[in-house]
Amino acid sequence: MAKMTSEILFSHKPPENTTGQSDFWDSANKTQLLGILISIIGNFLISISLNIQKYTHVRVSKCPDSKPYYKSALWWCAIILMGIGELGNFTAYGFAPATLIAPLGCVSVIASAVISVIFLKETLRASDILGGALAVSGTYLLITFAPSVAQKITARVVQKYSVSWHFLIYICLEIIVFCILLYLHEKKNVKHIVVVLMLVALLASLTVISVKAVSGMITESVKGSLQLTYPIFYVMTVVMVASCAFQIRFLNQAMKLFNATEVVPINFVFFTASAIIAGVIFYQEFYGLALLNIFMFLFGCLLSFLGVFLIARNRPESKTEHPFIDIGQVPGKTSTDKIQPETGGTSYGALDAEMMPLEKKDDQTGDSK
Repeated sequence: MAKMTSEILFSHKPPENTTGQSDFWDSANKTQLLGILISIIGNFLISISLNIQKYTHVRVSKCPDSKPYYKSALWWCAIILMGIGELGNFTAYGFAPATLIAPLGCVSVIASAVISVIFLKETLRASDILGGALAVSGTYLLITFAPSVAQKITARVVQKYSVSWHFLIYICLEIIVFCILLYLHEKKNVKHIVVVLMLVALLASLTVISVKAVSGMITESVKGSLQLTYPIFYVMTVVMVASCAFQIRFLNQAMKLFNATEVVPINFVFFTASAIIAGVIFYQEFYGLALLNIFMFLFGCLLSFLGVFLIARNRPESKTEHPFIDIGQVPGKTSTDKIQPETGGTSYGALDAEMMPLEKKDDQTGDSK
């Protein structure tokens, strides 16, 4: 009996890979946490940059005789900060899932609202406080329930995903929708904000896919596994540059046609949704994720969307002060009207109209003489 018991005890072997799997998942979680921190810091630097640029423009508008804004050292510091922040976001895609990095863009909106109140003395509204609370809550849910995707983005992995049937179907549908929207926008002159920002979002989907691919392959190359010799790396680099360039073009059109208070929240929602779809379809980042985690993650996205909308809603636009000629400065004349030249004419607007009676009186005096 004792011999049988000892045989049973010694014949029981513990699982061989338990410790290895635990170390693997701990390493994956640390890598994802590093990506989250890099993204948050990058978005915070971007918000600081935007506020510094705004402060520079306001200062220049109040002093028309000062040098242009692009000659200001402060403005160039802001541009450098923005470059560092965007580089941080680019790097973060190599450490964390795209479905997590893209929604963290709300950090920039929250930080910008706080910084503008503290340093630019803008009004703190109740909607800003509520929107900030919702966005912070949504960000917490995003980080907590985000998919922990422990995959290495190598050239072979990107090649495999690029020819998968679900991605091919997705890219065909995206091209068709993009061509229809582009036809409506360019040929039919449809300038609706949804049409323009949908074009931006469709391009952003390709941007997210290519940015994560390029960032992931560079990260693996730095770790020692060289990926830069594969053609897919340069294909993704071209896609990244081209999609970013056209995305900026359509986004600039949206900023010209509509107010920033409309463009910012809608673009954030569209960009985040397209990034999540790209991460789910191309990189399969929701594969194996529990239904509750998916629901809470999407609920966190919804809270972030609502928070950004509340922060940007009805926010007053900053207007640049333009110098004008006050007729009160003309001797013998008093008026509070703003005088501007009339386009398409040789007369000087209201100033010419005001001075006409004086000219007629002079002519009559000369005739009588």
